[in-house]
Amino acid sequence: MNDLVRLGSYPIIFGITAFAQLLLIEAGISHWPYAILVAGAGISAVAILERVLPYEPSWNLDHEDTLPDILHATFSLGFIFASVEIAEIIRVLVPFSKVWPNTLPLWAQVFVAGLIIDFGLWLMHWLSHKNDYLWKLHALHHSAERLYWLNGERRHPLSALLLAGPGTLLAIFLGAPAEVVGCWYTIIAVHLAFQHSNLDYTVGPLRNILGVAEIHRWHHKKEYEDSQVNFGEFWMIWDQLFRTFHHTVNGVKKGEVGMREKMPTTYLKQIAWPFRRTTSVKKHG
Repeated sequence: MNDLVRLGSYPIIFGITAFAQLLLIEAGISHWPYAILVAGAGISAVAILERVLPYEPSWNLDHEDTLPDILHATFSLGFIFASVEIAEIIRVLVPFSKVWPNTLPLWAQVFVAGLIIDFGLWLMHWLSHKNDYLWKLHALHHSAERLYWLNGERRHPLSALLLAGPGTLLAIFLGAPAEVVGCWYTIIAVHLAFQHSNLDYTVGPLRNILGVAEIHRWHHKKEYEDSQVNFGEFWMIWDQLFRTFHHTVNGVKKGEVGMREKMPTTYLKQIAWPFRRTTSVKKHG
């Protein structure tokens, strides 16, 4: 049973939910509520399997973070699930070109949009670690002292918009249909649950090209200088290309994630934290 969960959870759960999302878009079925229900089922499966085969048992315990993370996820997942409507609005407001490969099958268009959006996310993620103002917003995501299915959405709203904005706008400007953009984001919602999960799973050699948990945990190392790796949201090809990829056999354990600076434990204080005059974020020392 453990081997089935360890080896099969990602390809089975992510594969089924991604395939179902593509079927919905191919059939022209309304994004709401069916795509959300499919994604919700996939995310729920990850949460359940964490209890079956946890990577770090202590990370299944509340660290005074569950309620704030639920509130963060409400915004972040709401943004993801509303991506079709948001893309439709942007297409009305922003002129878009005719270069999009509309003759490709819809699944291929989703793949192309995903590459564009994912590179935008990688670049903005990398910049969020290099620029002090962006880091203050992004630091909330790194303040988690455990990794589990829910805190993939632990993001400051402004950081979430800045991360997703450039790649999404570029895809739409190039002519990507709203349903294609929305399909990619809904698929990614399930991947993010896996990426931050406390589930002891592996994808084997595919870890070199997919941003799964065993790779992404290194990005959440408490020491800032050690966390400048594995920025990829879905694909690790950008980290491979720009030499920010890192993986070793000895994984990250309890007490090794988070950041040196202490983050408030309540949602509203976390949202206000980057704007406090006394806020400082220790990157070194």
